[in-house]
Amino acid sequence: MLSDVTFGQYYQADSFVHKMDPRVKILLLIAYIVMVFVAKTFLGLFATLIFLLVTVVASKVPIGSVLKSIKAILFLVVFTAILNICFYSPKNGDTHLFWVVYTEGLISAGFLALRLVSLVMGSAVLTLTTTPVSLTDGIESLLKPLSLVKFPVHDLALIMSIALRSIPTLANETERIINAQKARGAEFDSGNIIKKAKALIPVLIPLLISAFRRGDELGDAMDARCYSGSKVRTKYKKLTLTFRDLVATLVVAIAITGVIMLNAYDAQIMLMLAKIWG
Repeated sequence: MLSDVTFGQYYQADSFVHKMDPRVKILLLIAYIVMVFVAKTFLGLFATLIFLLVTVVASKVPIGSVLKSIKAILFLVVFTAILNICFYSPKNGDTHLFWVVYTEGLISAGFLALRLVSLVMGSAVLTLTTTPVSLTDGIESLLKPLSLVKFPVHDLALIMSIALRSIPTLANETERIINAQKARGAEFDSGNIIKKAKALIPVLIPLLISAFRRGDELGDAMDARCYSGSKVRTKYKKLTLTFRDLVATLVVAIAITGVIMLNAYDAQIMLMLAKIWG
């Protein structure tokens, strides 16, 4: 269901990850993305998933909330995997199964799908453990050097924060409109893909109207409160680094180093595991 959309939602908890500095969490997310792309083998990718699982446990966020984030990109994952299978370029020695499907193509598609899932789940952990206000402050602080060249850092951070926060709101609004259309006899689940696409037109128009109305109301509310993104604005909460941020940074650095080593010694490790299990 659209109400299961995770991005932009905050799960309140008293955990190690929640108390970290938002700037560090954003940088560590970037490091995690690098770690996912550094992993060249299934063993390295499984290591990143284990690291992510440990992070979820440390954040005290229900694993189900993190897994819900996959629903938003499930179609993209399946579509990308199918394209990867159908357009795989065979090499000498590849095993042909049927039509244009090769064993190596299936393995490559599975690796790519697992990589996409890892990226989305890692991003979901950030949004679930960081409030939109903290994300705005963190982004603004990280981009602050750009203000030297007259770049509107505060405005950009505010726009990104509002856009992120609007995702679950628009998802709930879409579900409400769909339910209202179904009550009037509309069908969204029958017919081919073209008919399904046409059936969404009555949903998109009121959704766009609702989105513009909410944006207009938000702008009026900000004007009524004399909001301005000037340089003289102060912060109620000051961002400070703590020992948690140092520990988390060291852990992520060790994890990246471990993934690089797994890439280098993957064959030896797999051979050793085969001997143990055999």
